[in-house]
Amino acid sequence: MVENQAIGLSRGGRTTKIHALVDGLGNPLVFRLTGGQVHDSQVASELLEGFDISQSNIIADKAYGTAKLRQYIEDKAGVYTIPPKENTKDKWTCDYHVYCERHLIENFFSQLKNFRRIATRYDKLAHVYLATVYIASICILLK
Repeated sequence: MVENQAIGLSRGGRTTKIHALVDGLGNPLVFRLTGGQVHDSQVASELLEGFDISQSNIIADKAYGTAKLRQYIEDKAGVYTIPPKENTKDKWTCDYHVYCERHLIENFFSQLKNFRRIATRYDKLAHVYLATVYIASICILLK
């Protein structure tokens, strides 16, 4: 039986996306792997499912600004800080002082990509690659 190995075709060829959720200190909480062609917003609610996000501020980039995700966060009594895309008809407000904290996830991915095995995905199987991501995250946390 062939299972999904989280390898997808995108403009860059065969790629894998790592989706991550970090806390307010930049510590990783959960990861998901998808193929490179999967849009970021499709995985966002799945990442948030296991957490109580009431009274939490969810900070994300423009790609996550879909109405479905914003409604999901509001239904869970959370607050979102997601800037609207330029071509969005119904724009919403965004607190850019809070949005500056998005650097935490960017810094985490920067540290994660320092591990060559993750940056180049040498692993054929998705569960082995995901385990490597978890091990690298542990190494980052122990620094």
